[in-house]
Amino acid sequence: MPFSHPSKSSCNELVSYYADATKGKTILTTGVSPTSISAPFVRALATAGPRLLILAGRNLDKLQQVADEITTAHPEVDVRLLQLDLGSLSAVRKAAEEVNVWDDVPVIDVLVTNAGIMATPYVLSPDGYESQFAVNHLAHFLFVNLVMDKLLASPSPRVVSATSKGHRFSPIRWGDINFDNGDTYDKWAAYGQSKTANMLLAISLADKLGQKGLQAYSVHPGTIAGTGLASHLDMSADVALLKARDQLLGNPEGWNRVTEYVTPEQGTATYVFAAFEPTLIERNGAYLLDCRVGDPYVDTIMPWATSSIEAERLWRLSESIVGQKFTY
Repeated sequence: MPFSHPSKSSCNELVSYYADATKGKTILTTGVSPTSISAPFVRALATAGPRLLILAGRNLDKLQQVADEITTAHPEVDVRLLQLDLGSLSAVRKAAEEVNVWDDVPVIDVLVTNAGIMATPYVLSPDGYESQFAVNHLAHFLFVNLVMDKLLASPSPRVVSATSKGHRFSPIRWGDINFDNGDTYDKWAAYGQSKTANMLLAISLADKLGQKGLQAYSVHPGTIAGTGLASHLDMSADVALLKARDQLLGNPEGWNRVTEYVTPEQGTATYVFAAFEPTLIERNGAYLLDCRVGDPYVDTIMPWATSSIEAERLWRLSESIVGQKFTY
């Protein structure tokens, strides 16, 4: 079993612990901004001497702010920006093409799909899909597969997919991804569907590419206050909605009176664990939280998010949507 770190460990502590594994690596992280949990994560990585940190996101000014912080503190660390708009599949293809022509970046050792949106109003992406499913899943599915050659060029490639305990709110809605064009839209069910998809993608990557050396894990970073992810929410009203939904579904969270929050540094400790813990290879494709492998007998882990059959079905659906097959 993997070494178990204390649940309140910080990303700084874990980067120090895995410093030898981090040194010299090329690490690409999506969704980087000053208010995202990715900012303390990439700042922590910089302390261990990676070869290159690739910061990907839609807003270049926000990327530059984080890059400047890293360069000021660690001028010896190379940092590169990648404009990546996950709202559009054509923009995702453009970003992947840019990465693939970087001759001085022959490998990507770790790809962290941190970017995401949560419980947003109903909007269709330019490609015609509910925005949370489009941004949180479809864009990352496409991007990861388009840069796969650079991942597989690494001696020990890993994909770390940010998910959430919120996967409990919904399985994949196979007959109605788009919530009947918004008529039956529930923002938390849509979020749950997208987070289930994140877990299933990790399973598919492990199943299809584990024999080629790729490791893939989904990570629940915990409930973190004060990030841009929840800035549009009315937390008092939404906490009540979540509790009611959990009670309707019979989830234990519906009767828990206290929400335990963690800091961004604590939440992203599990990102570091997923990226560098050597013995995780024994649990390729697993769902991780609190710097450990999730336990379905203790943690809220829905079977719809851990099924290889569901994972393969989602892979095929995603290929159909993006219009491209990825056969490994």
